[in-house]
Amino acid sequence: MTALPSDLRDLLVYLDGIGYGELYLPQGGAGARAVEPVADAASPAGPTAPGAAQAPIAAVPADAAERAAALAALAREAEACERCRLSRGRSHVVFGTGDPNADLMFIGEGPGAEEDRQGLPFVGPAGELLNKIIQAIGLTRERVYIANVVKCRPPGNRDPQQDEAAACRPFLERQIDLVQPKVIVALGRVAAQALLGTDQPLGRMRGRWTSVRGVPAMVTYHPAALLRNAAWKRPTWEDMQLVRDRLAAP
Repeated sequence: MTALPSDLRDLLVYLDGIGYGELYLPQGGAGARAVEPVADAASPAGPTAPGAAQAPIAAVPADAAERAAALAALAREAEACERCRLSRGRSHVVFGTGDPNADLMFIGEGPGAEEDRQGLPFVGPAGELLNKIIQAIGLTRERVYIANVVKCRPPGNRDPQQDEAAACRPFLERQIDLVQPKVIVALGRVAAQALLGTDQPLGRMRGRWTSVRGVPAMVTYHPAALLRNAAWKRPTWEDMQLVRDRLAAP
């Protein structure tokens, strides 16, 4: 039997360890679920009325160091924010983390208890699984940018309410504009509905390209959902292969 290249062998072992025990193509053939990018979705932090305009993209520093400094200043502004009720119960504002010049940006719904305690997004078991998913497409957590629709923990880990998402909308929009990712991945139904301004179920949104603030966007399952239902790991891997291929394309 021909020996596998070491990098391929390591990837297969890695995928098996996170629950992907086989390699496969998307159902219906390679790229079956991919569609051309559509017009920009509505506001990226909550459903809005049809035709509602997004905030215009403000001037973005061309220099990477200046963009990083602008993100740091925005984080300080968020730390002082009291625009909604979530500010009253937080331990920390969970602004975002990662490479300010990342090609790939992940957006979840909001911090949980451990995130609120540490002030970092996606820590704990769901965060560990997200790290593995990132590594499975050839990246590391340090090379992507991770944020949430809301920056403060909703009590009891409930879904963010529409006015809470709206209060955080300027922070998220500015994060997207400053990072300037090549691809956005919305993690889970709540984040996807907020980003795309829709009430569609996740099954109808995932696996298809759309656009948020001019950035190609893909919807997939939240890592916490994969911990509850292993059957969703396969479609998540299909989605992430599309993301990987989009990042690699010219």
